[in-house]
Amino acid sequence: MPEIRNPNLESQGPGGGGSGGDFRGIISFTFLALAVLLAFQYFRAKPSEPAQQPQQQQQTQSASQPSPAGAPGADTSSPSSSSPSQTPAIVGQSETETTVENELYKIVFTSRGAQVKHWILKKFRDSSGQPLDMVQPQLAQQFGMPLSLFTYEPALTAQLNSALYQVSVSGAQSAATERLLAPCTLTFHFAQNGLDVVKTLQFDSTYVIGIDTQVRRNGQIVRALVSWPAGLGDMEQFLPPSPNRNNPLPAPSQIVTSVNDKQDTIASNKVSGNGTTEQPYEYAALTDLYFAAAFLPDQPADATMVTMHHSVDVPSDLTNANSQKKPTDVLGLALGSTTGDASLRLYAGPKATEILSAIHSTGADGKPSGSSLAPLIQYGMWTIIAKPLYYALRWLRNLLGAGAFSWGWSIIIFTISFTIALLPTRFMMMKSSLRMMRIQPKVDALKRKYANLKATDPKRAEMNAEMMQLYKDEGVNMYGGCLPMLLQMPLFFAYYKVLLNAVELRQAHWFWLKDLSQPDPTHIVPILIIVTMFLTQYITPSPGMDAAQRRMMAFIMPVFMGFILWHYASGLALYWVTSNIINLALQILVNQSSIGKEMHAIAARRAQKKTNAGAGQKVIQGRR
Repeated sequence: MPEIRNPNLESQGPGGGGSGGDFRGIISFTFLALAVLLAFQYFRAKPSEPAQQPQQQQQTQSASQPSPAGAPGADTSSPSSSSPSQTPAIVGQSETETTVENELYKIVFTSRGAQVKHWILKKFRDSSGQPLDMVQPQLAQQFGMPLSLFTYEPALTAQLNSALYQVSVSGAQSAATERLLAPCTLTFHFAQNGLDVVKTLQFDSTYVIGIDTQVRRNGQIVRALVSWPAGLGDMEQFLPPSPNRNNPLPAPSQIVTSVNDKQDTIASNKVSGNGTTEQPYEYAALTDLYFAAAFLPDQPADATMVTMHHSVDVPSDLTNANSQKKPTDVLGLALGSTTGDASLRLYAGPKATEILSAIHSTGADGKPSGSSLAPLIQYGMWTIIAKPLYYALRWLRNLLGAGAFSWGWSIIIFTISFTIALLPTRFMMMKSSLRMMRIQPKVDALKRKYANLKATDPKRAEMNAEMMQLYKDEGVNMYGGCLPMLLQMPLFFAYYKVLLNAVELRQAHWFWLKDLSQPDPTHIVPILIIVTMFLTQYITPSPGMDAAQRRMMAFIMPVFMGFILWHYASGLALYWVTSNIINLALQILVNQSSIGKEMHAIAARRAQKKTNAGAGQKVIQGRR
């Protein structure tokens, strides 16, 4: 991105004043804005204690105490409301496991608590090369397993999630592997001492499953929510440290909800523990960068949501078990209905555009015709630009085929096309810079004329008026050099967002880059970024820039950007170094053109003039 990294294309006036100084300030501000964005994404720290989430309708009672009768979230019965019913006991004899599979996942259920022990996505791998398990065993053991039930009575919740359920199945079963093949239905049933619980799960060929739960106590409805309580997706930071492990980029979790087609995102440090809200949720999702578990209620008008927030201390260096530990957020989510019985769908899978776009919430007609889950892929304010860029990048990848290197080559080819498409704006900036260089002596003379004025002197308005008239007479637009670059900035930021959020880049490799979503393990790309950026700065003419400024632009900025991208996804670094190489080649060509030669000649004359002026200055000796 030469327009960001090479602000010295613009003429600089002496003293830092005038149009040259203004332009240099704008360029520096823009460059620093990009650098700060990248640095913030990498270095941002999270508070160890989560702030309380504001409740839009009701504030929940603590999960450590039962809700009073009639209060929001309260059960519709109490243990003393009636004597235990004489319903025959339905209890499993021993803990068993049931596996349900389709082409996309393999889900392992345990009859103890009718919960999920493993939710394996067959098309995705973890860092060890094994199919990715959306359930992290240590976290699940500590905070709960997916599809466990949540109530407002801790003792009842513990009983529901530890009881032995009887299991019944409906659907095709593989005799060879003793597993259920979707489409199928799995039912868990437990009844004892007046408590009667039925959990029914329906599976098809997609990532979505249907869930219906009923909890009765002495014949009365108990409000029980279906939960996903302890994170999901890439959770490498919770694995035991090992010298052979890498430190992966953080995958921050958050909770995303949609009400009346308006999406709201709650960052992890804003999620409250055991906070309840009752709103017409089209969906409520727990997400990280690449995966999501989204609940879609069958009756959004009756939806109720509980958020969960835990913290676990993990080593700051996963290669060293003795490294200092830091608190890491673990989020959870539960969704149910104010009527008591939960009836919903659950999507658990990757945040892939074509998949999420095909999944819709329940509409007014009671059918899945509402808003889709596509907004779970968040490009922020750059969405309107980022989506076309993503589709263009994916089109290139499909054109190249599904080979191992296709995503890396897609990034390179797209970056080349992207840079060439922006060449007209680059030439506009060069021409504007050249015009400014040509009239710089007149600008300098005007500055000297008013050099002794104070900042508050009214005559400064006369200087500004003369300056503007000079630009007008010479046909120079003082903002002509920076406006094209400012128009490019949304494209650059949008491309950055695309490369950051594309799940397709996860574990996609390109030659020595084993995972385009992780930093370059060999550090070759960051080093190339530093070298190419330095060379581009070095051969770019910089009239009016003093030695200190030139050193800063030629050395400090390349090193700073290289350091930032040293720790960033190699897919983004690959884009950056490709752009740098193209810009270096273009600058070499520009230097051989008539415009480039004139710019270098002007720069040389101004440098010689400064040298001569410095040599002719008198040295005044101080008194001893």
